[in-house]
Amino acid sequence: MTNKPYLNLLEAIETKEAVLGVVGLGYVGLPLAVEMVKQGFRVVGIDLDVNKMEKLSRGESYIHDISNETLAEVNATGRFKPTADYSALQEMDAVSICVPTPLSENQDPDTSYIVMVVDQIKQYMKPGLLITLESTTYPGTTEELIQRELESLGYQAGRDFFLCFSPERVDPSNTNFNTFNTPKVIGGTTEACLHLGTALYSKYVQTVVPVSSPKVAEMSKLLENTFRSVNIAFINEMAMMCDRMGIDIWEVIDAAKTKPFGFMPFYPGPGIGGHCIPLDPMYLSWKAKGFRFYSQFIELAQSTNDNMPYYVVNKTSKILNEYAKSIKKSHILVLGMAYKPDISDLRESPGLEVYELFKESGALVDYYDPYATSFRDRHGMTVQSIAYSTEGLRQYDCIVLVTNHSNFDYEEIASLGVPILDTRNAFRSYPLPHVYKIGHSVQPVEEPDTAALIV
Repeated sequence: MTNKPYLNLLEAIETKEAVLGVVGLGYVGLPLAVEMVKQGFRVVGIDLDVNKMEKLSRGESYIHDISNETLAEVNATGRFKPTADYSALQEMDAVSICVPTPLSENQDPDTSYIVMVVDQIKQYMKPGLLITLESTTYPGTTEELIQRELESLGYQAGRDFFLCFSPERVDPSNTNFNTFNTPKVIGGTTEACLHLGTALYSKYVQTVVPVSSPKVAEMSKLLENTFRSVNIAFINEMAMMCDRMGIDIWEVIDAAKTKPFGFMPFYPGPGIGGHCIPLDPMYLSWKAKGFRFYSQFIELAQSTNDNMPYYVVNKTSKILNEYAKSIKKSHILVLGMAYKPDISDLRESPGLEVYELFKESGALVDYYDPYATSFRDRHGMTVQSIAYSTEGLRQYDCIVLVTNHSNFDYEEIASLGVPILDTRNAFRSYPLPHVYKIGHSVQPVEEPDTAALIV
């Protein structure tokens, strides 16, 4: 390689003199920025949320996986600068884009955040900038929304700027895998781009997996999460089937997973949540339609998973019926609202839909979550978590466990005698008659022996 910008940047990466940037300091961007600083780089983080930038400057983390202590250590190096000012792009030798990529109301990709960042890069970029998109999106995004835009200004990828795609693989609250030890796939638009991207990420990620193009890297992320979506949908359907047949799906899974080959256990639940699994397959389906290819697997899986909150509500109604109660005006507690255990993230949480469906059915609904302490309902009203109290929980007609946080006292909750619908098999150690679960039919409550009550 004789390209001077390439050689200059490569040397700056190797000596860790390169100034790195991260745009979007959320669940993906902040851990990435922190790891960059830990490995000796100077890092500028950009996020438009001024309040969050002020918190970072004070050493206050708003991300579960980054503690205040870790953030304090990062700030103490003097190499981390959070800001809401995009002009900071002028300082950067390389920038990673970690902005949200939600779906529109019509289930189409919303790439407006990427477009906004690219507009700022066009205004402030310095020659030889390495740009890496990490936001999950459809195959072709890197070239269509970034390369094409910059080349329309007369720049050339691989010569005047360098461009890669490396999909984020963040799993919030995972104590085994983090930014450093999770293998990182990366694809570049040119050979020079790939070389630089690989060289840079190798400095703060243990294993980098180069692929032939950004499209392959983009598709790999969609394949990972579509695989999970389809398999979760399959096991959700099996759970509903076992419910109808009077078979315990959880026992079935435990039996099946004893096979040491050819089987991978997936587990049913009240639906799917988070930023990836509910959204990524729809990105792929949308892009495929542009090639006149229609994925029945993706659409069916999405439909099955989207219907699980309805199944939960219907099953709750059956449980209440066993106690001669209607779901209307019954007091129901949704236990756990975050989309997965031990975090506060509510993005696409099935608990939100379960809550709304209970409200629509006329139930009197509360929720308790020690992490996600409030959310906005469909009408824009703020709903607060109740305070935990043993006596308070006794007042409910039914408790529906949506999120199996590890700090719940399952033994105590089970001992209250309140009917429980367990959507996560979290009460498996307490097989009491009033503890029900999805994937298993509701067993009739034994009627009291009225004759024995006559004195």
